[in-house]
This record gives sequence, structure tokens and C-alpha cells, in this order.
Amino acid sequence: MPARIVILGAGTGGTLTANRLHRRLEDAGATITVVDRDDRHVYQPGLLFVPFGLADPHDIVRPRSRQLLGPVRYLETGVDRVEADRDTVVLADGSEEPYDVLVIATGAVLAPEETEGLTGEGWGRSAFTFYDLEGATALHDALERFDGGRLVVNLVDLPIKCPVAPLEFCFLADWYLHERGIRDRTELVFVTPLDGAFTKPVASATLGGLLEEKGVRIVTEFNTGEVTYRADGGGTLTSYDGREVEFDLAAVIPVHNGADFVGRWPGLGDELGFVATHPATLQTTARPNVFAIGDATSLPVSKAGSVTHFEGEVLTENVVRFLEGRELDAGYDGHANCFIETGFKKALLIDFNYETEPLPGHFPGPVGMPLLKESRLNHLGKLMFQWFYWHTLLPGRDIPGIGTRMPERGKHRPAAHATDREDTP
Repeated sequence: MPARIVILGAGTGGTLTANRLHRRLEDAGATITVVDRDDRHVYQPGLLFVPFGLADPHDIVRPRSRQLLGPVRYLETGVDRVEADRDTVVLADGSEEPYDVLVIATGAVLAPEETEGLTGEGWGRSAFTFYDLEGATALHDALERFDGGRLVVNLVDLPIKCPVAPLEFCFLADWYLHERGIRDRTELVFVTPLDGAFTKPVASATLGGLLEEKGVRIVTEFNTGEVTYRADGGGTLTSYDGREVEFDLAAVIPVHNGADFVGRWPGLGDELGFVATHPATLQTTARPNVFAIGDATSLPVSKAGSVTHFEGEVLTENVVRFLEGRELDAGYDGHANCFIETGFKKALLIDFNYETEPLPGHFPGPVGMPLLKESRLNHLGKLMFQWFYWHTLLPGRDIPGIGTRMPERGKHRPAAHATDREDTP
């Protein structure tokens, strides 16, 4: 009997996995079914640009079903639960999908309601998030009305999708306010629960230096516990230790959780609903025939599109190996890279994995894009990535010259960090 593969989620991870598996298993007659609650695939890196008028919301959305190749089946419905003992997914519409292999690619879910007061009367009026399309679009309108004051970027807690995006927002806000001629009457503040700009020491020092250079004040170790709003607009962030930061306009990155159904499967996920996953094979710890990819996992790596791409190569191989009864490939090393837009048509690039933090040098080798250094070339790379996303990454194609494992050549390793292990991206 041909293998039945069910993939929950039609975002980056679910789509590229379905397309890669289609190519690998087409001749074997395997059936591949992808499930998601809607048919709207959002290019999430583009959300950063929407508030500043650098991207049209309509240009970063396409139908999920059209990103899937050939006979891959698409079901537009939610997931009620997984009955692992029967190898069956029960869908929100009451129908059932049996599987031989299940892939969980349901991403991360924004949970602004978990911060007291955040979704009160000022939500969507003086406090917004740019982490979904509606919020990014509304924030664009609010920024156009903004005429100075205190603009606060607040990272509530980790983990989040694209951990560098809050910093990118600060950098682009600095550029945007200069362009509008109101930078001198705007105070930019970055409020974070971290003890620095980023979680890796070398990158944190570089990015923190850029914030300082651009006049962005950083408030560290601030764990937002409550948000209150003023009747005349604006509001106050209050941390659990009693500190307060007032704002006239706030861009908030709220708490992220995993999918609801994960919590209804004992042993599948952690306390936030992210799926417990083997860091090298992408096989879940709950069941050998269940794999996970991308933002849905609890892996100690950034929740970013590049991570999902690199994971996808290993996961696809391992699904095939599992179906053939062969040993899995422990080939994923935590490889992640990310362009960091810094404004004024420049960007940084970082490249790292489980063992190695972002370091200076070049990518993907001694000659290439500069790492941890602002450049116009990196900015162009950031812009070009959208084309690669739709035409290379989602279709499940390899990027020439860039493999799953982090390249060692081209990186400059300071002696103090050459053997450091960083477990959190």
C-alpha cells in the first residue's frame, strides 16, 4: 500500500516539505495531504516593510494551495486533535485523515491576550504588532499620523518568529523618521527581556553598538507584565519588577505559542505548545512516525525561514528513510542565517548554528557577502530573498552553493569564542 503522509500546516515548512516529498516519492505512489485553516500564505519577512510603506500588503500574500506541486492534496480546515494510537488526524470539520507519517508544521501563534491589558482599548490605536498582516497594515496608518513623541518597540518574551525583526524595526524606524523630518523630535526606545540587543555575545555587541549609533535607547531585562492605556492616546508598559516605560506609539511583539492541538496530545509539546523534536533528525520525541519542522518545534534555534529551509532537506530525507526502514540522518546542525535590515539601504548578515554564534567574515565562503557588517550588498540580498522564497524555497529546490550545514570557511573566530557553545539563538 502506498505511504500516506499528512502535513499539518501550509506555511513555509509545510509547503516546502510537501513539495520536496512529492519529488522524492512521486514514483512510489505516496499520497501527500496538507492541512491548514485558510488559503492565505503570507511572506512573513515582508511584514517588517509594510509599516514603513516599503511593501504593499497585497504583494506579500498568495494562495497556499497554489504553492503546492502537482497532485499534493490541500484541505482548508483546522485541526481538532491527533489520535496517535490510531495514526489519525481528526480535523475541525469532523473528518479524519489516517497517516503513516505525520509532519507537524503549524508554526507559532501570536498570543497578545496573555499580556495583561495589551488587548485593551488602546490595542490597534496606540499599540500594534507588525507580526501579522492586519497589525502591520494598521501600524503603517498610525506611523503616517505620528508626528513625534516616544516610539517604543517592545519584545514581550521569547521565543518569537524572526528574533532579529524587533531590531530591524528600530533601524527602519530611525530611517523612516529621518525621511519624514521628525527624527529630532522622536525618542526611539527598544524594550527587551534580554540583557542586551541579542542573545549571542558577538552579534549582541555589534547590534547594540548600532542601536547606540542610531540614537535608540535600549531598556534591558524588562519583562512586560501589564500594559495600560491613556484616554488621550499612548500608554505605559509595566514590568514584573515594577519599572515603567511610557509610550505615545508602541510596536509590540507579543507572546508566541504553539498550535492548540499540541497541548491536547500529552507528551508532544512543551509548556508553550512547541513540539519536542530531536535537534539533528527532526523526528519528534513523542512518536517515531511523527516529525516536526520550522517554528512549530522547540529546538534551540531561531524561528526563521532559513532555518526551515535547512531543516527541510534533512526532514525530507528522514521521512523517506523512515518509510524504507533505514537509519535516520542526524544531519541538521542548527544552521540559521538572516539578513538584518539596518536602514538607509544597508543590512547585516548573520550565519550560525547550534555550536557557533554569529561571527564576522564572509558567507558562504572566504569570498561572499560580509558577515556582521553593514553593506549595500546585504540589503540587496534581503530584497532578493522574496523572489527566492516564492520560486526556490517554497517549491523545495536547493540553493546552489548553500547546503544544510553551516559553512565553516570564511568565518573569523576570535580565540575567546572558538569553542563556545550557545544553546539559545
